[in-house]
Amino acid sequence: MQFTVKAANPVTLATACLVVGIFEDNNLPALTQLLDTASKGAIRKLLRAGDITGKLGQYLLLQKIDGIHAQRVLLVGCGLSHNFDAKKYATTVQHTYKTLQKYNLSEATLTLTNLPVSNILDKRKAELLARLFVINQYRYTTTKSKAPLTTGIERVTVLIADKKGSSATKTGVLIGNAVGKGMNLARELGNLPANICTPTYLGVQAKKLATKNKQLRTQVLTEAQMRKLGMFSLLSVGNGSIEPSVLIVMHYQGTVATERPHVIVGKGITFDTGGISLKPGGGMDEMKFDMCGAASVLGTMSALCELQPEINVIGVIASAENMPGSRATKPGDIVTSMSKQTIEILNTDAEGRLVLCDALTYVERFKPLTVIDIATLTGACITALGSVVSGLLSNDDKLAEQLYSCGINSLDPVWRLPLWDEYQDQLKSNFADIANIGGPKAGTITAGCFLSRFTKKYRWAHLDIAGTAWLQGGEKGATGRPVPLLMEYLLNT
Repeated sequence: MQFTVKAANPVTLATACLVVGIFEDNNLPALTQLLDTASKGAIRKLLRAGDITGKLGQYLLLQKIDGIHAQRVLLVGCGLSHNFDAKKYATTVQHTYKTLQKYNLSEATLTLTNLPVSNILDKRKAELLARLFVINQYRYTTTKSKAPLTTGIERVTVLIADKKGSSATKTGVLIGNAVGKGMNLARELGNLPANICTPTYLGVQAKKLATKNKQLRTQVLTEAQMRKLGMFSLLSVGNGSIEPSVLIVMHYQGTVATERPHVIVGKGITFDTGGISLKPGGGMDEMKFDMCGAASVLGTMSALCELQPEINVIGVIASAENMPGSRATKPGDIVTSMSKQTIEILNTDAEGRLVLCDALTYVERFKPLTVIDIATLTGACITALGSVVSGLLSNDDKLAEQLYSCGINSLDPVWRLPLWDEYQDQLKSNFADIANIGGPKAGTITAGCFLSRFTKKYRWAHLDIAGTAWLQGGEKGATGRPVPLLMEYLLNT
């Protein structure tokens, strides 16, 4: 999708479709008022007639209005003006995209970034608009024999009222476009079937990304290399699979090499049967999404390469396939992690923490500013938080507060759960230093407590995206979250 930012008079602008907002309380936004005046009150006449009220989600397409040069004018309802916040703005943008698709328009001019939105500036409005248009454009077609014809909006002009706002709007569009494409990459990887998207495949994609971007270099560690490093916890997860496990390390260098990096670590279980602790059959197909943490790391690294911020970021993916083969790890087995801590595996379906703990030890060598791991880790997180917010646990209050604020600002929210010593007792083992599960209570918290045992040397946060990484039902598919949150954090800290 091609975006252009332009300062022009909407009345005299030639375009296939001019999109303007209207509020429910008869309060016309400034640019909509200009059109109403030029058309001798045509818009207000429609409001008085009840053809459209301005309720959020409503729309009305007008053809060739006298006094206005645009071929069409699309009126989009925004709800009440005093209640128009970032979420309602995002909803308006979503409705706009879907409406333009209905009319099969390839080009449109949008005035939505001029709408008065509570507590957000022009840059943020432009970023959300570009991001939402890009992610709405995504369609999964890779494994379909007859891909549906993709027609629709291809060129978007973001119209601004004043040239003074062009710099902020252009920056916002660039960020939103890059984040949207990063989300779509994460969605594509998540949606691919597990017989295609294997650990090896993820490594290939990471290397391809590096060949296209000089600021990125990628290393894929083999099982033999991980064995030399003592990563027997990670390796234990893939024991039952014919697919080899890998550790993918991506270095984005946007500034001098001596600048300490931020590190993001993704869980990449490309399929999770549960291993010997086999999952129920119903819905098991969705376990191809158990690598969405890894996918979000790749999507974030892709967005960084496009925007080229002056920071250093290292993306790490711990990837394996969890299968119940003859060599599979068994409940009661004890493995030694890279940190030399021993782990009693009471449940082989609690495998994400087993691959992450070795990756979290590995990243100590980078002397990171912060480390954030991202994982579809626990069903308990879905029970606690549903699919609205991701779970957050952290050993650093400032980092947790930053991530919470970034989640609110990016509309990719998180909610913090306690990481208290009282919960650590649930991980006691009679036979090892730590058990890999803590019983039926507080499952998300005890999973975070497990990971915290391997993160004592740096500031760390854990994002549990089990409820937010993919949708079910008719909209089934990966969401691309939390790429917006990660990018918001990395670009603004």
